[in-house]
Amino acid sequence: METFNVPTREEVSEQNKAIFDNLKNALGFVPNLYATMAHSENALGNYLQLQQGKTSFSNKEKEVINLVVSQGNECSYCQSAHTAISKMNGFTDEQILELRSGKASFNEKFDALVKLASEVNLNRGKVDAELVENFYSAGYTKGHLVDLVVAVADKVVMNYLHNLTQIPVDFPAAPALESVEA
Repeated sequence: METFNVPTREEVSEQNKAIFDNLKNALGFVPNLYATMAHSENALGNYLQLQQGKTSFSNKEKEVINLVVSQGNECSYCQSAHTAISKMNGFTDEQILELRSGKASFNEKFDALVKLASEVNLNRGKVDAELVENFYSAGYTKGHLVDLVVAVADKVVMNYLHNLTQIPVDFPAAPALESVEA
């Protein structure tokens, strides 16, 4: 399999150079996985539109989904990135590990969300009706269900890209999940 490089600003199109500049201004750097998308003329811009689109989920709820989907797809890059982002959104190390394991004993609403998100991802949308009912009982709506599918798809894009390219992770490594106590 051909090795993927992380393109530099000088190696990408003018359109992607502008996106790199915006990312550097907003984040202080261009994450390697975003840069890798710039091998395509359009993928990075299209992806960022999807990722930055409006959703019915809070930032914390988005991270619940990102963590469990990245764990299910065994993406070390996204596990690491979303561990860092989840900490910035107020989750503790213990809560992050628990979310990655597919549960949230510390929050009933997050528990319903993480369980459904995990099953949607792992079973390609074919889930037990009880999980959907628990999701609705926790206060989520049909609109949230649609947004959940979009959020899972968003994360799958990046998980698969990293799993295919194996570009270097430029976030602190996420701890191993086996440190979670049952």
